[in-house]
Amino acid sequence: MYISQNFDAGNIEVTSCEDANNIELQIRPDRQSEFYQWFYFRLSGAKSSVCTIRILNAGGAAYPGGFEDYRVCYSYDRQNWLRHPTSLESGVMTIEFEPEYDSVYFAYFAPYSIERHADLIARSLQSSRCSHQVVGRSLDGQDLDLLKFSSATGPEAKKNCWMIARQHPGESMAEWWMEGCIERLLDSSSATSESLLNKCNLFLIANMNPDGSRRGHLRTNAAGRNLNREWANPELLSCPEVFHVKQAMADIGVDFLLDVHGDETLPYCFIAGTEGLSDWNPKKQAQLDFYKKNLVELNADFQTKRGYPPKQPGTANLTMSTAQTAHSHDCLAMTLEMPFKDTSATPDEKFGWSAERSKKLAHSCLDALSNYLDSGLL
Repeated sequence: MYISQNFDAGNIEVTSCEDANNIELQIRPDRQSEFYQWFYFRLSGAKSSVCTIRILNAGGAAYPGGFEDYRVCYSYDRQNWLRHPTSLESGVMTIEFEPEYDSVYFAYFAPYSIERHADLIARSLQSSRCSHQVVGRSLDGQDLDLLKFSSATGPEAKKNCWMIARQHPGESMAEWWMEGCIERLLDSSSATSESLLNKCNLFLIANMNPDGSRRGHLRTNAAGRNLNREWANPELLSCPEVFHVKQAMADIGVDFLLDVHGDETLPYCFIAGTEGLSDWNPKKQAQLDFYKKNLVELNADFQTKRGYPPKQPGTANLTMSTAQTAHSHDCLAMTLEMPFKDTSATPDEKFGWSAERSKKLAHSCLDALSNYLDSGLL
């Protein structure tokens, strides 16, 4: 038997792998950080063997509750990711599994590789609706890709709407969401997409944190910085990702922002607003309520009853993307959260929350944005 993780987004450390009944592993923390939870590894040479895999440090992860009632993602071809039960006892997560083939991959969620990201960007540029620029580079020298989708028709002064994803690299469902978003925008037969792009310029950062994504981090960049706590005064030498994107936003303008994330523990899709801003008012509340209620009507997986409790006015954390952007640009800015596990109200026993469901939610978010731009609430 052999455990490997030396590939894009791989993360695991082997303590013991001599006996199929006693495979002991540990998750490697993010570089220069105590955060850890993301894992991704391959088990080889164990076909038809009943394996007991223990992740010894699961209880010390950033969100240990994320491993309670958790079903691990596994795949034989790295295309189709299924779910398998796990157990958590005394801080140790156990996976009992009998592989059908000579190798099987396990991951915290369906991975989204840097190579797939490059393919997504390249595919986007085959459309006349899309243009591209590199707004900067990460600490590891990777490109920060900005896509602009727009239509040649519509008013000359369109709204500038932004969607960003994967500030936290282990939240790979966020880039699956982006893939769904881009596929909808590239669909020339979609009347909704055409209508939306007649009303706005749509700016997308599909991966805010390519270094953390490639390194197999949960939450930070190559310097151990949590990008979603750097938006007040981002430093070029430690978090160029935020520095460059924030500058692009200042140059272009922002009338709407959706920041796409995943939540390790909560089994819901939900939106967090910026109610903690000191200038929060009924108009801003109406904008937030409209978008959320519209999304409920468009997608059965989305709900508004559960999520993060809203902050009191005057208590906003301006180091976070949405609070800082709403404060700086006086616009509707929201955080979309999807589960690592599954949605409790609309569960899928085979796939759990999945890449495909993330993509479908993106379609609904675009439709909700189109309706929001028509609402007269801006």
